[in-house]
Amino acid sequence: CKCNFISFIFLSLGTGSNILSSLHDLFWLLKSKVEKQLQIISVLQWVLTFLVMGIACTLILMYILCTDCWVIAALYLAWLVFDWNTPKKGGRRSQWVRNWAIWRYFRDYFPIRLVKTHNLLTTRNYIFGYHPHGIMGLGAFCNFSTEATGVSQKFPGIRPYLATLAGNFRMPILRDYLMSGGICPVNRDSIDYILSKNGSGNAIIIVVGGAAESLNCTPGKNSVTLKNRKGFVKLALRHGADLVPVYSFGENEVYKQVIFEEGSWGRWVQKKFQKHIGFAPCIFHGRGLFSSNTWGLLPYSKPITTVVGEPITIPKIDNPSQKDVDFYHSIYVDSLIKLFDKYKSRFGLPETEVLEVN
Repeated sequence: CKCNFISFIFLSLGTGSNILSSLHDLFWLLKSKVEKQLQIISVLQWVLTFLVMGIACTLILMYILCTDCWVIAALYLAWLVFDWNTPKKGGRRSQWVRNWAIWRYFRDYFPIRLVKTHNLLTTRNYIFGYHPHGIMGLGAFCNFSTEATGVSQKFPGIRPYLATLAGNFRMPILRDYLMSGGICPVNRDSIDYILSKNGSGNAIIIVVGGAAESLNCTPGKNSVTLKNRKGFVKLALRHGADLVPVYSFGENEVYKQVIFEEGSWGRWVQKKFQKHIGFAPCIFHGRGLFSSNTWGLLPYSKPITTVVGEPITIPKIDNPSQKDVDFYHSIYVDSLIKLFDKYKSRFGLPETEVLEVN
């Protein structure tokens, strides 16, 4: 009976080569599952960073001040006062943090890809207009605040600075984490410093539509808030920084959102938050942590492809008139629409799709 049982096992497994083949397939299956879990963890940590890290670190610091370890918190607060203006002076980027392996897992979860269409001169400075905002600007973060998609290799000699809400840099620990990725406040002091006192080869990425655009993002919709957003053009003229349109196909697909109609109480609350705090609270959901069929905070794993368009040469005008601003703004809008129309069919959109400019 024992011999018959052993013979049955070998007959079931087949020859030695088949056994090795089965073990090889099992190894790759296990590796694939581990990589998928690492991708989920990498995205989850960023979502939690985006939503709660600033508040959580502030509360923890306050708690430590009330314990026997208060000296640690006091030393950090002293450092914070000393270092307060660093975000306004280009920040403190870390190539080590930008090259963390976790960002490659973050990239592969969706996946996210960066497409270069033209070379950028290192003798010039640039303002990238990033569209659309989406819920969290995941494509903007991955492409320009990490090296996961190879931004430094695609644009050698160019230093990208992703601009975000200045309020984030008042949060302990979070400010340092953001600066390590090359993220800076989206205010005039910070942008003026980078474009005038930081040499050349700088590229500031501004999500032009901001909070207002995030309120209208929903899967299947390609619209940008741009008609009355002209401040970035004025900044470009004052510094002679070239404008570069950037469109991220798929940015609106990774979350589903409840859209409140104009005039509704929900939209009124969102606009009040936007006006007084700088961001608009959205009611949105993605997939669950353990299943894509449940609701949760994880974004859906939909492809995001960010296309960097052709730079628009901008003259340096110390005090640009409204006519100057309007002229170059119209050129920028036309360039963005052309970029969208040229690449839309390559990334899954029908030829009839039109970019809505609000």
